[in-house]
Amino acid sequence: MAIALNHTIVAAHDKHESARFLTELFGLPNAVPFGHFLLVALDHGLSLDYADVAAGEPIQPQHYAFLVSEDDFDAIYAKISERDMPHWADPRASRPGQINRNDGGRGVYFRDPAGHFLEIITRPYGSG
Repeated sequence: MAIALNHTIVAAHDKHESARFLTELFGLPNAVPFGHFLLVALDHGLSLDYADVAAGEPIQPQHYAFLVSEDDFDAIYAKISERDMPHWADPRASRPGQINRNDGGRGVYFRDPAGHFLEIITRPYGSG
C-alpha cells in the first residue's frame, strides 16, 4: 500500500502574510486560493493549506520540518540571516544564532508569523 501525505491545514492570524512568508523564504510559487484556504504547493503533491483563525482565537504552534538540498539550505539560511530573523540550532532555542550539524547535514529552527516552529534540514534525522 502506498500512502502519502497530501495536505495539512496551517492555522494563521493572517493567511496571506503566513503563506507569503513561506513562499518568499523558500522561493516557492505564490499560494493559490482554494475555498477559504491559501495553498502553498510543495514537492510530491503535498500542500500546506493556510487558513485564518477567528479574531482573537489563539493558535496552537505546530512544528513543520522541511528536507532541503544543500543549495536550498544556503539560499534559505541567507534570507534568514539577511532578515535578522531569530533562529536556533536546537528545538529548545538554547543555541541562538547557530545551525546544527546533525547526522552529517545542517539544520536550523525558526518561527513563522503565526508562531509555528519551522525547521530546515539537509539530512533526515537518523540517517547519519
